[in-house]
Amino acid sequence: MSNTSAYALRARQLGPFSVWLSLPQLITWGSVFYTFSLLMMPLEAELGMGRAESSLAFSLALLAEGLMAFWVGRWIDAGHERRVMTLGSVWVGLGLLGHSFVTSLAGFYAAWIWLGLGMAATLYTPAFAVVTRRFAQDFRRAIITLTFLGGLASTVFIPLFAWWMDLWGWRQALWALAALQLLVCAPLHGWLLHGAPRPEARHTDRTQAKQGAIADTPSPTVPVTVPVTVPVREHLRHAPFWLLALFMVLTMSVTSALPAHMIALLQESGLTPAWVLAIPAAIGVIQVLGRLVLFVFERYWDVHAANRWIPTLIPAGIVALLIGGLSPLASLLFVLLYGLGNGMNTIVKGTAMAQYVSRTHVGQLNGLLGLPIALARAAAPLILGLLWSPQHGYTLALWWLLAASLLGTGALWAAQRFALRAPT
Repeated sequence: MSNTSAYALRARQLGPFSVWLSLPQLITWGSVFYTFSLLMMPLEAELGMGRAESSLAFSLALLAEGLMAFWVGRWIDAGHERRVMTLGSVWVGLGLLGHSFVTSLAGFYAAWIWLGLGMAATLYTPAFAVVTRRFAQDFRRAIITLTFLGGLASTVFIPLFAWWMDLWGWRQALWALAALQLLVCAPLHGWLLHGAPRPEARHTDRTQAKQGAIADTPSPTVPVTVPVTVPVREHLRHAPFWLLALFMVLTMSVTSALPAHMIALLQESGLTPAWVLAIPAAIGVIQVLGRLVLFVFERYWDVHAANRWIPTLIPAGIVALLIGGLSPLASLLFVLLYGLGNGMNTIVKGTAMAQYVSRTHVGQLNGLLGLPIALARAAAPLILGLLWSPQHGYTLALWWLLAASLLGTGALWAAQRFALRAPT
């Protein structure tokens, strides 16, 4: 098969493959990540926990996910994506089922550590590595398509799981979530992920970045250079990896801190209770809207310029809050900018390592960041809580969020500058 016909075949497969792969993302994000807040209060009442004790369970899950991320990325880079994600869905399903029988604090923590390990094998990071390996010339578009359904996870599963809890109680509601994992996600991964590409030597990653072959301008006629195998450790000696690490850690800190405090933040703005609940629920839809805009228009944009400016939407939203003094209008503008920025920034975070460091080793390189990101995600909500005060509200917290988001954006700009100017 010629290069042109092979590329055409992959291009036709990209849409259906990404859409099918996004369905387990919707279910798993909704079943694990977004249902925790709904489980907190009934479990606190039943097990006699305080808020700090219950919150620790989710921090343990994030830490377990981070510890497992490198090994998951390594297995996917080695061509074991089908086994990893199928068994990961089974693992999550069994974890949800086991969670329904929790009767002690130790059991509660064990359940979330188990679920955290499963998250490492089933959420965006492994899925992004899969589509990057399969659609090497158009992986960014595949990732955008993949995140459409995943972005609606909170919009779908928060009301759905709350309804199930009202109908059956939290234990039986977890059985329904476990059934979705075992009967939908695991079989879908097993069917969809057959025929994984084998590991192979590719172009030197810096040559690809310079030529634009790993940007979103695919062409089957791009000249092929002599394949060169570059070990993972070689990328750790250069600035782009560490700058992208700083960008991802700081950005994930901001986007992990805000959801936990969003309701309280909006309550301080003077919005009515109905708006305080409706606006966070709408963030999922706004995120998908941002990804849809990116999907439709980015063929007309320079991909590197888009990567530079998309992350600025989040600090712009924070500036709106600081200038507007938490007024209703400023809060609405903040949520719009934050939703659009967070939605599109997921694509930037999912593709930057492949674009500016290495496409061949993207699973392992992102996996190396799993633990630092997990620590940042676990600590960020606590930092925001410590910075809040009755006298100043969230003002100091917002200044911290602004500084972190601007520093992260600057790190991305510097990584891009180093990578695109590096000698080939």
